[in-house]
Amino acid sequence: MIAAFSITPIGTGESVGDLVAEAVGVVRESGLPSETNAMFTNVEGDWEEVMAVIKRCVDRLSAAAPRLSIVIKADIHPSAPLGQLAGKVERVERHLKRVAGST
Repeated sequence: MIAAFSITPIGTGESVGDLVAEAVGVVRESGLPSETNAMFTNVEGDWEEVMAVIKRCVDRLSAAAPRLSIVIKADIHPSAPLGQLAGKVERVERHLKRVAGST
């Protein structure tokens, strides 16, 4: 599965970058394939692995924030091989090149 998730600490002040960085550090320490962008962190693995990482992030941030807002979007495709985090983007890029070449 691939999960895109965002955890927003609430009640810690206007800037939350330091706490978000802690969560991203938890994901990176997990060793699972991941990437972080401006809005979400994407992580790839099986259900148990991915959800355990998200839980560790929640536990870490709960220690510093009185409230958390969490958004999770998951693509569950059990028969897909590992590597879909990059593979999905590569397939879209190939389609874009094909479309650009036909105009």
